[in-house]
Amino acid sequence: MNDYSNKNQQMANDDNKQMTNTDNKQISNNNSKRITYKKLTENEVDELIRLRILQLREEGAKEDIDLVPNLKDFYRRHMADGTFVSWLAMDGDRIVATSGMSFVEKPPYFSNPSGKIGLLSSMYTDPEYRRMGIAKQLLSRVFEEAKNYGCGTVQVTASDMGVKLYEAFGCTHNPNFMQYKFDVKHSSSDL
Repeated sequence: MNDYSNKNQQMANDDNKQMTNTDNKQISNNNSKRITYKKLTENEVDELIRLRILQLREEGAKEDIDLVPNLKDFYRRHMADGTFVSWLAMDGDRIVATSGMSFVEKPPYFSNPSGKIGLLSSMYTDPEYRRMGIAKQLLSRVFEEAKNYGCGTVQVTASDMGVKLYEAFGCTHNPNFMQYKFDVKHSSSDL
C-alpha cells in the first residue's frame, strides 16, 4: 500500500467517524430527506456494485456478461492500493447516490506535468433523489480527492444526463479524445 493509500484510508476512517460541518451538511426537499456524505468502505462495496449496474442499465449498456465479479475485483484492488476512491450520499443507512475517481498516470506533458489523471466514474443518483444538488456535492468531494492525489486533470465520460452537470461544474469538451475498443468478453474469474 502506498503513502497516499495509507493516508486515504486513514482519512476515510476519520471522515466516517467524525464528519466535518461541511460533510455533515444536510439537504432537504419537500419529502424531508436528509442527506449525509461518507467515503466508501469495504462494507458498502456490494451496494456500490448494485448501483453501478443500475447506472449502466439506465445508460443503455448491453448486458452480455456477469459484471459483478469484475466490479468486486476492481473496487477491492484499487481501494486497497489507493487508486480508487468513492464518496457516497446517504439517507440514513441507505446509499442514494455514488461517485468514483480512479487515479492513473501517463508520461508527464506540458499541460499536466505530474502526468497524474483522475478518471471520474460511478456517478449515479437514485431517481427519487435527483435534482437536489447531491451529484454536485459528490463531484466536489471526488474532485478534491483527485487534487489531493496530485492529478493535473480529471477526465469525464458523460452520459447524456450528466453533460449539463459536468459543464456547470467547469468541465470542458476535448475534441482530441478517441478510443479503440477490443472485442474481449470475459469476467475477471476467466483470467
